[in-house]
Amino acid sequence: MVTSSNAIRSNTQTPAITKKRLWAGRILSFLPALFLLLDGVMKLIKPAFVVEATVSLGYPERVILGIGVVLVICTLIYLIPRTAVLGAILLTGHLGGAVATHVRAEHGWFEILFPVILCSLLWAGLVLRDDRLRTLIPLRS
Repeated sequence: MVTSSNAIRSNTQTPAITKKRLWAGRILSFLPALFLLLDGVMKLIKPAFVVEATVSLGYPERVILGIGVVLVICTLIYLIPRTAVLGAILLTGHLGGAVATHVRAEHGWFEILFPVILCSLLWAGLVLRDDRLRTLIPLRS
């Protein structure tokens, strides 16, 4: 008996992930995830510069811990291969909020585009290392 997932895989003819592509995907995934983990942990520790920066963006100090917890959990979900797609979706939402915050605060282009770049790196790394996404987004070898 053929399951639907086997039928999908056999019909799409996705080539196996090469070692180079796998490692490129891991690196592209790890670097922004490391930054986001560091950001989340800093929100958990709440040093003075993090509190000042967050308050200057219009958020009350009492929400910093919650934002840090959510960010660390979402990043850990992204780093687990089985749940990486869910983590990428959750982090996309978080980073979209960061873009909206910087737009509302009328910051410069770098502050507005940095979360977009991080999110793009997260997804690019995931597409390179995950067969399920490569069947949806065919790449040329």
